[in-house]
Amino acid sequence: MDDEEKKIIEEKQRWRETTYAKVVARFPERKERFETASGIPLEPILTPPEVPVDYLRDLGFPGEYPYTRGVQPTMYRGRFWTMRQYAGYATAEASNARYRYLLEQGQTGLSVAFDLPTQLGYDADDEMAIGEVGKVGVSVSSIEDMRTLFRGIPLDKVSTSMTINAPAAVLWAMYIAVAKEQGVEPKQLRGTIQNDILKEYVARGTYIFPPRPSMRLITDTFRFGAEVVPRWNPISISGYHIREAGSTAVQEVAFTLANGIAYVQAAIDAGLDVDRFAPRLSFFFNAHNNFLEEIAKFRAARRLWARIMRERFGAQNPKSWRMRFHTQTAGSTLTAQQPMNNIVRVTLQALAAVLGGTQSLHTNSMDEALWLPTEQSVRVALRTQQIIAYESGVADVVDPLAGSYLIEHLTDEIERRADDYIRIIDRMGGATVAVEQGYMQAEIADAAYRTQRAIERGEQVIVGVNKFQVEEEEVALEQLKVDPAVEEAQRRRLAELRRRRDGQRVAEMLARIEEAARAPDEPMMPLFIAAVEAECTLGEICGVLREVWGEYQPKVIL
Repeated sequence: MDDEEKKIIEEKQRWRETTYAKVVARFPERKERFETASGIPLEPILTPPEVPVDYLRDLGFPGEYPYTRGVQPTMYRGRFWTMRQYAGYATAEASNARYRYLLEQGQTGLSVAFDLPTQLGYDADDEMAIGEVGKVGVSVSSIEDMRTLFRGIPLDKVSTSMTINAPAAVLWAMYIAVAKEQGVEPKQLRGTIQNDILKEYVARGTYIFPPRPSMRLITDTFRFGAEVVPRWNPISISGYHIREAGSTAVQEVAFTLANGIAYVQAAIDAGLDVDRFAPRLSFFFNAHNNFLEEIAKFRAARRLWARIMRERFGAQNPKSWRMRFHTQTAGSTLTAQQPMNNIVRVTLQALAAVLGGTQSLHTNSMDEALWLPTEQSVRVALRTQQIIAYESGVADVVDPLAGSYLIEHLTDEIERRADDYIRIIDRMGGATVAVEQGYMQAEIADAAYRTQRAIERGEQVIVGVNKFQVEEEEVALEQLKVDPAVEEAQRRRLAELRRRRDGQRVAEMLARIEEAARAPDEPMMPLFIAAVEAECTLGEICGVLREVWGEYQPKVIL
Protein backbone atom coordinates (compact mmCIF):
# COMPACT_ATOMS: atom_id res chain seq x y z
CA MET A 1 0.00 0.00 0.00
CA ASP A 2 1.49 3.32 -1.05
CA ASP A 3 1.40 6.60 0.87
CA GLU A 4 -1.60 7.94 -1.04
CA GLU A 5 -3.71 4.85 -0.27
CA LYS A 6 -2.74 5.05 3.42
CA LYS A 7 -3.76 8.70 3.41
CA ILE A 8 -7.16 7.87 1.89
CA ILE A 9 -7.81 5.19 4.54
CA GLU A 10 -6.83 7.59 7.32
CA GLU A 11 -9.05 10.31 5.90
CA LYS A 12 -12.00 7.94 5.59
CA GLN A 13 -11.61 6.96 9.24
CA ARG A 14 -11.48 10.63 10.20
CA TRP A 15 -14.60 11.33 8.12
CA ARG A 16 -16.50 8.43 9.74
CA GLU A 17 -15.61 9.54 13.27
CA THR A 18 -16.42 13.22 12.72
CA THR A 19 -18.59 14.42 9.83
CA TYR A 20 -20.46 11.14 9.35
CA ALA A 21 -20.83 10.26 13.05
CA LYS A 22 -22.24 13.69 13.94
CA VAL A 23 -25.04 13.41 11.40
CA VAL A 24 -25.86 9.80 12.33
CA ALA A 25 -26.04 10.80 16.01
CA ARG A 26 -28.69 13.42 15.19
CA PHE A 27 -30.46 11.56 12.39
CA PRO A 28 -30.03 7.77 12.79
CA GLU A 29 -29.84 5.74 9.59
CA ARG A 30 -32.86 3.79 8.41
CA LYS A 31 -31.30 0.42 9.22
CA GLU A 32 -28.66 -0.99 11.51
CA ARG A 33 -27.27 -3.02 8.61
CA PHE A 34 -27.40 -2.28 4.88
CA GLU A 35 -26.86 -5.16 2.48
CA THR A 36 -27.79 -6.38 -0.98
CA ALA A 37 -30.43 -9.01 -1.64
CA SER A 38 -27.65 -11.63 -1.49
CA GLY A 39 -26.53 -10.44 1.94
CA ILE A 40 -23.41 -8.60 0.76
CA PRO A 41 -22.75 -5.81 3.31
CA LEU A 42 -22.88 -2.25 1.98
CA GLU A 43 -20.54 0.37 3.36
CA PRO A 44 -21.81 3.96 3.15
CA ILE A 45 -18.94 4.69 0.75
CA LEU A 46 -16.03 2.78 -0.73
CA THR A 47 -12.60 4.16 -1.59
CA PRO A 48 -9.86 3.02 -4.02
CA PRO A 49 -7.75 1.09 -1.47
CA GLU A 50 -10.83 -0.97 -0.50
CA VAL A 51 -11.52 -1.96 -4.11
CA PRO A 52 -8.20 -3.14 -5.53
CA VAL A 53 -8.82 -3.66 -9.24
CA ASP A 54 -6.22 -5.05 -11.58
CA TYR A 55 -7.67 -3.37 -14.64
CA LEU A 56 -6.08 -5.51 -17.35
CA ARG A 57 -6.63 -8.78 -15.47
CA ASP A 58 -10.14 -8.21 -14.11
CA LEU A 59 -11.80 -5.74 -16.50
CA GLY A 60 -9.88 -5.52 -19.73
CA PHE A 61 -11.67 -4.11 -22.77
CA PRO A 62 -15.08 -4.86 -24.29
CA GLY A 63 -15.00 -7.78 -26.70
CA GLU A 64 -11.83 -9.20 -25.11
CA TYR A 65 -11.09 -11.64 -22.27
CA PRO A 66 -12.33 -11.68 -19.53
CA TYR A 67 -15.37 -9.93 -21.07
CA THR A 68 -16.29 -8.16 -17.82
CA ARG A 69 -17.10 -5.04 -19.85
CA GLY A 70 -19.13 -6.82 -22.53
CA VAL A 71 -18.86 -9.48 -25.21
CA GLN A 72 -18.85 -7.07 -28.17
CA PRO A 73 -16.31 -4.27 -28.65
CA THR A 74 -18.96 -1.68 -29.51
CA MET A 75 -21.92 -3.17 -27.58
CA TYR A 76 -25.02 -1.01 -28.19
CA ARG A 77 -23.10 1.66 -30.13
CA GLY A 78 -23.22 -0.89 -32.97
CA ARG A 79 -26.76 -2.14 -32.55
CA PHE A 80 -29.23 -2.45 -29.71
CA TRP A 81 -29.94 -5.66 -27.86
CA THR A 82 -32.58 -7.93 -29.41
CA MET A 83 -35.98 -6.88 -28.11
CA ARG A 84 -38.06 -10.00 -27.53
CA GLN A 85 -41.47 -10.30 -25.92
CA TYR A 86 -42.21 -13.78 -24.59
CA ALA A 87 -45.58 -14.63 -26.13
CA GLY A 88 -47.86 -17.51 -26.94
CA TYR A 89 -51.35 -18.52 -25.91
CA ALA A 90 -54.33 -20.60 -27.00
CA THR A 91 -53.92 -21.84 -30.56
CA ALA A 92 -51.17 -21.53 -33.12
CA GLU A 93 -53.44 -19.19 -35.11
CA ALA A 94 -53.91 -16.80 -32.15
CA SER A 95 -50.21 -16.81 -31.30
CA ASN A 96 -49.24 -16.24 -34.93
CA ALA A 97 -51.40 -13.11 -34.92
CA ARG A 98 -49.69 -11.89 -31.72
CA TYR A 99 -46.22 -12.49 -33.20
CA ARG A 100 -47.04 -10.57 -36.35
CA TYR A 101 -48.44 -7.72 -34.22
CA LEU A 102 -45.25 -7.57 -32.12
CA LEU A 103 -43.02 -7.56 -35.19
CA GLU A 104 -45.10 -4.69 -36.62
CA GLN A 105 -44.57 -2.79 -33.33
CA GLY A 106 -40.78 -2.99 -33.63
CA GLN A 107 -39.91 -6.21 -31.83
CA THR A 108 -36.74 -7.67 -33.32
CA GLY A 109 -36.99 -11.32 -32.27
CA LEU A 110 -39.66 -13.88 -31.38
CA SER A 111 -39.90 -15.74 -28.08
CA VAL A 112 -42.34 -18.65 -27.95
CA ALA A 113 -44.26 -19.63 -24.81
CA PHE A 114 -45.67 -23.16 -24.93
CA ASP A 115 -48.57 -24.42 -22.84
CA LEU A 116 -48.02 -26.87 -19.99
CA PRO A 117 -49.00 -30.06 -21.87
CA THR A 118 -46.53 -29.21 -24.63
CA GLN A 119 -43.79 -28.52 -22.09
CA LEU A 120 -44.43 -31.94 -20.54
CA GLY A 121 -44.54 -33.80 -23.85
CA TYR A 122 -48.29 -34.46 -23.98
CA ASP A 123 -50.57 -33.96 -26.97
CA ALA A 124 -53.60 -31.69 -26.59
CA ASP A 125 -55.93 -34.72 -26.62
CA ASP A 126 -54.10 -36.61 -23.87
CA GLU A 127 -56.05 -37.03 -20.64
CA MET A 128 -53.11 -35.42 -18.82
CA ALA A 129 -53.75 -32.23 -20.83
CA ILE A 130 -57.37 -31.74 -19.79
CA GLY A 131 -58.03 -28.17 -18.66
CA GLU A 132 -54.53 -26.90 -19.54
CA VAL A 133 -54.51 -26.64 -23.33
CA GLY A 134 -53.46 -23.16 -24.46
CA LYS A 135 -53.64 -21.70 -20.94
CA VAL A 136 -50.07 -20.53 -20.25
CA GLY A 137 -48.74 -20.70 -23.78
CA VAL A 138 -49.48 -22.00 -27.24
CA SER A 139 -50.52 -25.60 -27.80
CA VAL A 140 -48.19 -27.42 -30.25
CA SER A 141 -48.75 -31.12 -30.74
CA SER A 142 -47.63 -31.64 -34.33
CA ILE A 143 -45.79 -30.13 -37.27
CA GLU A 144 -49.19 -28.82 -38.41
CA ASP A 145 -49.36 -26.57 -35.32
CA MET A 146 -45.75 -25.41 -35.82
CA ARG A 147 -46.51 -24.66 -39.47
CA THR A 148 -49.47 -22.48 -38.47
CA LEU A 149 -47.52 -20.81 -35.67
CA PHE A 150 -45.01 -19.36 -38.14
CA ARG A 151 -47.25 -18.85 -41.15
CA GLY A 152 -46.24 -15.68 -43.00
CA ILE A 153 -43.11 -15.23 -40.87
CA PRO A 154 -39.90 -15.82 -42.87
CA LEU A 155 -37.71 -17.99 -40.67
CA ASP A 156 -34.54 -16.88 -42.43
CA LYS A 157 -35.26 -13.29 -41.38
CA VAL A 158 -36.18 -13.62 -37.68
CA SER A 159 -34.40 -14.97 -34.62
CA THR A 160 -36.67 -17.30 -32.63
CA SER A 161 -36.29 -18.30 -29.01
CA MET A 162 -38.34 -21.25 -27.76
CA THR A 163 -38.87 -21.78 -24.03
CA ILE A 164 -38.99 -25.56 -24.10
CA ASN A 165 -36.88 -28.02 -22.14
CA ALA A 166 -37.64 -31.72 -21.68
CA PRO A 167 -39.02 -32.15 -25.26
CA ALA A 168 -36.85 -29.36 -26.73
CA ALA A 169 -35.22 -31.58 -29.35
CA VAL A 170 -38.62 -32.59 -30.75
CA LEU A 171 -39.94 -29.01 -30.95
CA TRP A 172 -36.66 -27.92 -32.56
CA ALA A 173 -37.10 -30.72 -35.10
CA MET A 174 -40.56 -29.34 -35.94
CA TYR A 175 -39.14 -25.83 -36.41
CA ILE A 176 -36.36 -27.09 -38.68
CA ALA A 177 -38.88 -29.11 -40.71
CA VAL A 178 -41.18 -26.08 -41.14
CA ALA A 179 -38.20 -23.97 -42.21
CA LYS A 180 -37.36 -26.57 -44.86
CA GLU A 181 -40.95 -26.29 -46.14
CA GLN A 182 -40.37 -22.53 -46.47
CA GLY A 183 -37.22 -23.22 -48.48
CA VAL A 184 -34.94 -22.13 -45.61
CA GLU A 185 -31.84 -24.24 -45.03
CA PRO A 186 -30.92 -25.17 -41.43
CA LYS A 187 -27.66 -23.23 -41.73
CA GLN A 188 -29.71 -20.04 -42.22
CA LEU A 189 -31.71 -20.41 -39.01
CA ARG A 190 -31.01 -18.21 -35.97
CA GLY A 191 -32.45 -18.68 -32.53
CA THR A 192 -32.35 -20.59 -29.27
CA ILE A 193 -33.99 -23.55 -27.61
CA GLN A 194 -33.88 -23.32 -23.83
CA ASN A 195 -33.13 -27.06 -23.50
CA ASP A 196 -31.82 -26.65 -19.91
CA ILE A 197 -33.11 -29.68 -18.03
CA LEU A 198 -30.98 -29.38 -14.88
CA LYS A 199 -32.69 -26.16 -13.82
CA GLU A 200 -36.06 -27.91 -14.33
CA TYR A 201 -35.14 -30.40 -11.62
CA VAL A 202 -33.86 -27.55 -9.45
CA ALA A 203 -36.48 -24.85 -9.82
CA ARG A 204 -39.18 -25.15 -12.46
CA GLY A 205 -40.57 -28.67 -12.63
CA THR A 206 -41.35 -29.30 -16.32
CA TYR A 207 -39.13 -32.36 -16.57
CA ILE A 208 -40.02 -35.72 -18.11
CA PHE A 209 -37.06 -38.10 -18.15
CA PRO A 210 -34.38 -38.79 -15.51
CA PRO A 211 -31.19 -36.69 -15.64
CA ARG A 212 -28.92 -39.14 -17.47
CA PRO A 213 -31.02 -39.70 -20.63
CA SER A 214 -31.98 -36.02 -20.55
CA MET A 215 -28.29 -35.09 -20.68
CA ARG A 216 -27.92 -37.44 -23.64
CA LEU A 217 -30.61 -35.53 -25.53
CA ILE A 218 -28.87 -32.25 -24.79
CA THR A 219 -25.44 -33.38 -25.98
CA ASP A 220 -27.15 -34.74 -29.11
CA THR A 221 -28.54 -31.27 -29.84
CA PHE A 222 -25.05 -29.79 -29.28
CA ARG A 223 -23.59 -32.14 -31.89
CA PHE A 224 -26.41 -31.62 -34.39
CA GLY A 225 -26.29 -27.84 -33.97
CA ALA A 226 -22.53 -27.66 -34.53
CA GLU A 227 -22.77 -29.82 -37.65
CA VAL A 228 -26.07 -28.74 -39.24
CA VAL A 229 -27.50 -25.54 -37.64
CA PRO A 230 -24.34 -23.56 -36.84
CA ARG A 231 -26.04 -20.21 -36.16
CA TRP A 232 -28.45 -21.68 -33.61
CA ASN A 233 -27.93 -21.74 -29.83
CA PRO A 234 -28.78 -25.34 -28.81
CA ILE A 235 -29.16 -24.38 -25.14
CA SER A 236 -29.98 -21.39 -22.98
CA ILE A 237 -28.51 -22.19 -19.58
CA SER A 238 -31.03 -20.54 -17.35
CA GLY A 239 -30.66 -18.74 -14.06
CA TYR A 240 -34.00 -17.01 -14.56
CA HIS A 241 -36.13 -19.77 -13.05
CA ILE A 242 -33.62 -20.39 -10.27
CA ARG A 243 -34.12 -16.75 -9.24
CA GLU A 244 -37.89 -16.96 -9.67
CA ALA A 245 -37.87 -19.91 -7.26
CA GLY A 246 -36.37 -17.65 -4.59
CA SER A 247 -32.60 -17.80 -4.95
CA THR A 248 -30.28 -14.89 -4.28
CA ALA A 249 -28.30 -13.21 -7.06
CA VAL A 250 -25.17 -15.09 -5.96
CA GLN A 251 -27.00 -18.44 -6.07
CA GLU A 252 -28.44 -17.57 -9.48
CA VAL A 253 -24.93 -17.10 -10.89
CA ALA A 254 -23.42 -20.08 -9.05
CA PHE A 255 -26.07 -22.67 -9.85
CA THR A 256 -26.46 -21.54 -13.46
CA LEU A 257 -22.74 -21.78 -14.11
CA ALA A 258 -22.50 -25.10 -12.25
CA ASN A 259 -25.18 -26.43 -14.61
CA GLY A 260 -23.24 -24.98 -17.53
CA ILE A 261 -20.13 -26.82 -16.38
CA ALA A 262 -22.11 -30.08 -16.29
CA TYR A 263 -23.35 -29.60 -19.86
CA VAL A 264 -19.88 -28.79 -21.18
CA GLN A 265 -18.36 -31.80 -19.40
CA ALA A 266 -21.12 -34.12 -20.66
CA ALA A 267 -20.51 -32.96 -24.23
CA ILE A 268 -16.75 -33.45 -23.91
CA ASP A 269 -17.33 -36.92 -22.42
CA ALA A 270 -19.52 -37.69 -25.45
CA GLY A 271 -16.55 -36.96 -27.71
CA LEU A 272 -17.32 -33.37 -28.78
CA ASP A 273 -14.53 -30.82 -29.20
CA VAL A 274 -15.20 -27.97 -26.78
CA ASP A 275 -14.42 -25.31 -29.38
CA ARG A 276 -16.94 -26.85 -31.80
CA PHE A 277 -19.97 -26.38 -29.54
CA ALA A 278 -19.04 -23.86 -26.82
CA PRO A 279 -19.31 -20.74 -29.04
CA ARG A 280 -23.06 -21.42 -29.42
CA LEU A 281 -23.83 -21.86 -25.72
CA SER A 282 -26.10 -19.10 -24.44
CA PHE A 283 -27.44 -18.08 -21.04
CA PHE A 284 -30.64 -16.65 -19.60
CA PHE A 285 -30.73 -14.48 -16.48
CA ASN A 286 -33.25 -12.69 -14.32
CA ALA A 287 -33.23 -8.92 -13.83
CA HIS A 288 -34.42 -8.35 -10.26
CA ASN A 289 -35.09 -5.32 -8.10
CA ASN A 290 -31.75 -4.66 -6.38
CA PHE A 291 -30.53 -2.38 -9.15
CA LEU A 292 -26.80 -2.09 -8.46
CA GLU A 293 -26.36 -5.71 -7.40
CA GLU A 294 -28.06 -6.85 -10.62
CA ILE A 295 -25.69 -4.82 -12.81
CA ALA A 296 -22.71 -6.29 -10.96
CA LYS A 297 -24.23 -9.78 -11.21
CA PHE A 298 -24.18 -9.75 -15.01
CA ARG A 299 -20.58 -8.52 -15.10
CA ALA A 300 -19.45 -11.12 -12.54
CA ALA A 301 -21.16 -13.98 -14.36
CA ARG A 302 -19.53 -13.01 -17.64
CA ARG A 303 -16.04 -12.87 -16.11
CA LEU A 304 -16.42 -16.10 -14.14
CA TRP A 305 -17.64 -18.06 -17.17
CA ALA A 306 -14.74 -16.78 -19.28
CA ARG A 307 -12.30 -18.04 -16.68
CA ILE A 308 -14.07 -21.38 -16.37
CA MET A 309 -14.00 -21.99 -20.11
CA ARG A 310 -10.37 -20.97 -20.58
CA GLU A 311 -8.83 -22.36 -17.39
CA ARG A 312 -10.99 -25.40 -16.53
CA PHE A 313 -11.87 -26.65 -20.02
CA GLY A 314 -8.88 -25.33 -21.94
CA ALA A 315 -11.01 -23.77 -24.69
CA GLN A 316 -8.80 -22.04 -27.27
CA ASN A 317 -11.38 -20.14 -29.32
CA PRO A 318 -12.14 -16.73 -27.75
CA LYS A 319 -15.78 -17.23 -28.82
CA SER A 320 -15.90 -20.19 -26.42
CA TRP A 321 -15.05 -17.86 -23.53
CA ARG A 322 -17.86 -15.39 -24.19
CA MET A 323 -21.05 -15.51 -22.17
CA ARG A 324 -23.89 -14.27 -24.36
CA PHE A 325 -27.17 -13.99 -22.47
CA HIS A 326 -30.84 -13.12 -22.71
CA THR A 327 -32.50 -11.36 -19.78
CA GLN A 328 -36.09 -11.24 -18.61
CA THR A 329 -37.41 -8.93 -15.94
CA ALA A 330 -38.51 -10.62 -12.72
CA GLY A 331 -42.00 -12.05 -12.84
CA SER A 332 -41.84 -12.90 -9.14
CA THR A 333 -41.59 -9.19 -8.26
CA LEU A 334 -44.83 -8.25 -10.03
CA THR A 335 -47.79 -7.57 -7.79
CA ALA A 336 -51.51 -7.95 -8.29
CA GLN A 337 -51.94 -4.97 -5.96
CA GLN A 338 -51.55 -1.59 -7.69
CA PRO A 339 -50.45 -3.28 -10.96
CA MET A 340 -49.44 0.01 -12.58
CA ASN A 341 -46.48 0.03 -10.15
CA ASN A 342 -45.14 -2.92 -12.13
CA ILE A 343 -44.28 -0.60 -15.01
CA VAL A 344 -41.77 1.15 -12.72
CA ARG A 345 -40.34 -2.15 -11.45
CA VAL A 346 -39.90 -3.49 -14.97
CA THR A 347 -38.24 -0.26 -16.12
CA LEU A 348 -35.60 -0.43 -13.38
CA GLN A 349 -34.99 -4.12 -14.00
CA ALA A 350 -34.66 -3.59 -17.76
CA LEU A 351 -32.26 -0.70 -17.20
CA ALA A 352 -30.11 -2.92 -14.96
CA ALA A 353 -29.99 -5.56 -17.72
CA VAL A 354 -28.89 -2.98 -20.29
CA LEU A 355 -26.26 -1.47 -17.98
CA GLY A 356 -25.10 -5.04 -17.30
CA GLY A 357 -24.61 -5.73 -21.00
CA THR A 358 -27.39 -8.13 -22.04
CA GLN A 359 -27.66 -9.31 -25.66
CA SER A 360 -31.42 -9.81 -25.62
CA LEU A 361 -34.23 -8.60 -23.35
CA HIS A 362 -37.84 -9.39 -22.51
CA THR A 363 -39.79 -6.91 -20.40
CA ASN A 364 -42.74 -8.30 -18.43
CA SER A 365 -46.14 -6.70 -18.77
CA MET A 366 -47.81 -4.83 -15.92
CA ASP A 367 -50.77 -7.24 -15.72
CA GLU A 368 -48.90 -10.57 -15.66
CA ALA A 369 -49.58 -11.07 -11.94
CA LEU A 370 -53.26 -11.12 -12.88
CA TRP A 371 -53.62 -12.88 -16.23
CA LEU A 372 -52.08 -13.35 -19.65
CA PRO A 373 -50.88 -9.97 -20.92
CA THR A 374 -53.05 -8.03 -23.32
CA GLU A 375 -51.84 -6.32 -26.49
CA GLN A 376 -51.89 -2.94 -24.73
CA SER A 377 -49.79 -4.10 -21.77
CA VAL A 378 -47.34 -5.91 -24.07
CA ARG A 379 -46.96 -2.73 -26.11
CA VAL A 380 -46.15 -0.72 -22.95
CA ALA A 381 -43.56 -3.34 -21.98
CA LEU A 382 -41.95 -3.16 -25.42
CA ARG A 383 -42.03 0.65 -25.40
CA THR A 384 -40.13 0.51 -22.08
CA GLN A 385 -37.21 -1.11 -23.87
CA GLN A 386 -37.44 1.29 -26.78
CA ILE A 387 -37.39 4.35 -24.49
CA ILE A 388 -34.30 3.01 -22.72
CA ALA A 389 -32.67 2.36 -26.10
CA TYR A 390 -33.56 5.55 -27.93
CA GLU A 391 -34.10 8.19 -25.22
CA SER A 392 -32.05 7.45 -22.10
CA GLY A 393 -28.54 7.71 -23.55
CA VAL A 394 -27.27 4.69 -21.59
CA ALA A 395 -26.70 2.74 -24.82
CA ASP A 396 -24.26 5.30 -26.18
CA VAL A 397 -21.31 4.21 -24.01
CA VAL A 398 -19.95 0.71 -23.39
CA ASP A 399 -20.24 -0.50 -19.76
CA PRO A 400 -20.96 3.01 -18.42
CA LEU A 401 -20.75 2.10 -14.70
CA ALA A 402 -17.32 0.47 -14.87
CA GLY A 403 -14.94 2.02 -12.39
CA SER A 404 -17.63 2.75 -9.82
CA TYR A 405 -16.12 1.61 -6.54
CA LEU A 406 -19.36 -0.05 -5.51
CA ILE A 407 -20.01 -1.75 -8.86
CA GLU A 408 -16.49 -3.16 -9.00
CA HIS A 409 -16.67 -4.27 -5.35
CA LEU A 410 -19.99 -6.03 -5.92
CA THR A 411 -18.73 -7.62 -9.14
CA ASP A 412 -15.72 -9.04 -7.29
CA GLU A 413 -17.79 -10.19 -4.31
CA ILE A 414 -20.49 -11.91 -6.39
CA GLU A 415 -17.82 -13.71 -8.42
CA ARG A 416 -16.03 -14.85 -5.26
CA ARG A 417 -19.18 -16.08 -3.53
CA ALA A 418 -20.50 -17.81 -6.65
CA ASP A 419 -17.15 -19.54 -7.13
CA ASP A 420 -17.34 -20.79 -3.51
CA TYR A 421 -20.68 -22.45 -4.33
CA ILE A 422 -19.25 -24.00 -7.50
CA ARG A 423 -16.37 -25.50 -5.50
CA ILE A 424 -18.87 -27.10 -3.10
CA ILE A 425 -20.81 -28.56 -6.05
CA ASP A 426 -17.56 -29.82 -7.60
CA ARG A 427 -16.73 -31.66 -4.38
CA MET A 428 -20.16 -33.30 -4.48
CA GLY A 429 -19.45 -34.65 -7.96
CA GLY A 430 -20.95 -31.91 -10.12
CA ALA A 431 -24.33 -30.34 -10.79
CA THR A 432 -26.13 -33.55 -11.78
CA VAL A 433 -25.22 -35.18 -8.47
CA ALA A 434 -26.08 -31.98 -6.58
CA VAL A 435 -29.52 -32.01 -8.23
CA GLU A 436 -30.07 -35.69 -7.47
CA GLN A 437 -29.16 -35.08 -3.82
CA GLY A 438 -31.39 -32.00 -3.58
CA TYR A 439 -28.57 -29.63 -2.60
CA MET A 440 -29.44 -26.73 -4.90
CA GLN A 441 -33.15 -27.13 -4.21
CA ALA A 442 -32.58 -26.90 -0.45
CA GLU A 443 -30.34 -23.83 -0.76
CA ILE A 444 -32.94 -22.03 -2.88
CA ALA A 445 -35.75 -23.00 -0.50
CA ASP A 446 -33.81 -21.58 2.44
CA ALA A 447 -33.18 -18.30 0.60
CA ALA A 448 -36.84 -18.02 -0.43
CA TYR A 449 -37.95 -18.63 3.15
CA ARG A 450 -35.65 -15.91 4.49
CA THR A 451 -36.99 -13.45 1.93
CA GLN A 452 -40.61 -14.26 2.72
CA ARG A 453 -40.00 -13.83 6.46
CA ALA A 454 -38.35 -10.44 5.81
CA ILE A 455 -41.40 -9.34 3.81
CA GLU A 456 -43.81 -10.54 6.47
CA ARG A 457 -41.87 -8.68 9.17
CA GLY A 458 -41.82 -5.52 7.04
CA GLU A 459 -38.03 -5.53 6.80
CA GLN A 460 -38.25 -5.82 3.04
CA VAL A 461 -40.77 -3.36 1.64
CA ILE A 462 -42.97 -4.28 -1.32
CA VAL A 463 -44.71 -1.07 -2.32
CA GLY A 464 -48.46 -1.52 -2.38
CA VAL A 465 -48.28 -4.91 -0.63
CA ASN A 466 -46.83 -4.48 2.87
CA LYS A 467 -46.52 -0.70 2.76
CA PHE A 468 -48.33 2.17 1.01
CA GLN A 469 -51.46 0.08 0.51
CA VAL A 470 -54.66 1.66 -0.75
CA GLU A 471 -58.26 0.50 -0.91
CA GLU A 472 -58.48 -1.03 -4.36
CA GLU A 473 -61.54 -1.63 -6.44
CA GLU A 474 -61.59 -4.28 -9.14
CA VAL A 475 -58.65 -3.70 -11.49
CA ALA A 476 -59.75 -1.56 -14.43
CA LEU A 477 -57.55 -3.27 -16.99
CA GLU A 478 -58.47 -5.17 -20.12
CA GLN A 479 -58.28 -8.92 -19.48
CA LEU A 480 -57.16 -11.63 -21.89
CA LYS A 481 -58.97 -14.94 -21.43
CA VAL A 482 -58.42 -18.22 -23.26
CA ASP A 483 -61.68 -19.66 -24.56
CA PRO A 484 -62.28 -23.20 -23.22
CA ALA A 485 -63.36 -24.12 -26.78
CA VAL A 486 -59.65 -23.98 -27.73
CA GLU A 487 -59.06 -27.39 -26.15
CA GLU A 488 -61.86 -29.08 -28.07
CA ALA A 489 -60.73 -27.48 -31.34
CA GLN A 490 -57.20 -28.79 -30.78
CA ARG A 491 -58.57 -32.26 -30.11
CA ARG A 492 -60.52 -32.20 -33.37
CA ARG A 493 -57.47 -31.09 -35.33
CA LEU A 494 -55.40 -33.92 -33.88
CA ALA A 495 -58.11 -36.46 -34.66
CA GLU A 496 -58.17 -35.27 -38.28
CA LEU A 497 -54.36 -35.42 -38.48
CA ARG A 498 -54.34 -39.00 -37.23
CA ARG A 499 -57.12 -39.97 -39.67
CA ARG A 500 -55.40 -38.70 -42.81
CA ARG A 501 -51.69 -39.45 -42.16
CA ASP A 502 -49.83 -42.60 -43.19
CA GLY A 503 -50.21 -44.81 -40.12
CA GLN A 504 -47.65 -47.37 -41.24
CA ARG A 505 -45.00 -44.71 -41.75
CA VAL A 506 -45.77 -43.28 -38.29
CA ALA A 507 -45.39 -46.71 -36.69
CA GLU A 508 -42.10 -47.30 -38.47
CA MET A 509 -40.66 -43.97 -37.34
CA LEU A 510 -41.71 -44.52 -33.71
CA ALA A 511 -40.12 -47.99 -33.80
CA ARG A 512 -36.86 -46.48 -35.11
CA ILE A 513 -36.90 -43.89 -32.29
CA GLU A 514 -37.42 -46.65 -29.70
CA GLU A 515 -34.50 -48.63 -31.13
CA ALA A 516 -32.25 -45.54 -31.10
CA ALA A 517 -33.25 -44.64 -27.54
CA ARG A 518 -32.09 -48.09 -26.38
CA ALA A 519 -28.71 -47.66 -28.13
CA PRO A 520 -26.48 -45.37 -26.02
CA ASP A 521 -24.72 -43.56 -28.88
CA GLU A 522 -27.36 -43.37 -31.61
CA PRO A 523 -27.99 -39.78 -32.86
CA MET A 524 -31.59 -38.73 -32.19
CA MET A 525 -32.08 -35.37 -33.93
CA PRO A 526 -32.21 -36.68 -37.53
CA LEU A 527 -34.79 -39.25 -36.43
CA PHE A 528 -36.90 -36.60 -34.71
CA ILE A 529 -36.93 -34.47 -37.87
CA ALA A 530 -37.93 -37.46 -40.00
CA ALA A 531 -40.61 -38.42 -37.46
CA VAL A 532 -42.30 -35.02 -37.31
CA GLU A 533 -42.18 -34.80 -41.11
CA ALA A 534 -44.04 -38.15 -41.07
CA GLU A 535 -46.61 -36.38 -38.82
CA CYS A 536 -45.73 -38.23 -35.64
CA THR A 537 -46.98 -36.08 -32.75
CA LEU A 538 -45.04 -34.68 -29.83
CA GLY A 539 -46.91 -36.94 -27.40
CA GLU A 540 -46.25 -40.05 -29.46
CA ILE A 541 -42.50 -39.39 -29.66
CA CYS A 542 -42.21 -38.51 -25.97
CA GLY A 543 -44.39 -41.52 -25.11
CA VAL A 544 -41.86 -43.85 -26.75
CA LEU A 545 -39.02 -42.20 -24.83
CA ARG A 546 -41.01 -42.48 -21.58
CA GLU A 547 -41.37 -46.21 -22.16
CA VAL A 548 -37.63 -46.64 -22.69
CA TRP A 549 -36.18 -44.16 -20.19
CA GLY A 550 -38.91 -43.82 -17.57
CA GLU A 551 -39.96 -40.63 -15.78
CA TYR A 552 -38.05 -38.63 -13.21
CA GLN A 553 -39.22 -38.80 -9.60
CA PRO A 554 -37.91 -35.82 -7.59
CA LYS A 555 -36.23 -36.07 -4.24
CA VAL A 556 -38.51 -34.70 -1.51
CA ILE A 557 -37.02 -31.63 0.20
CA LEU A 558 -38.37 -30.94 3.70
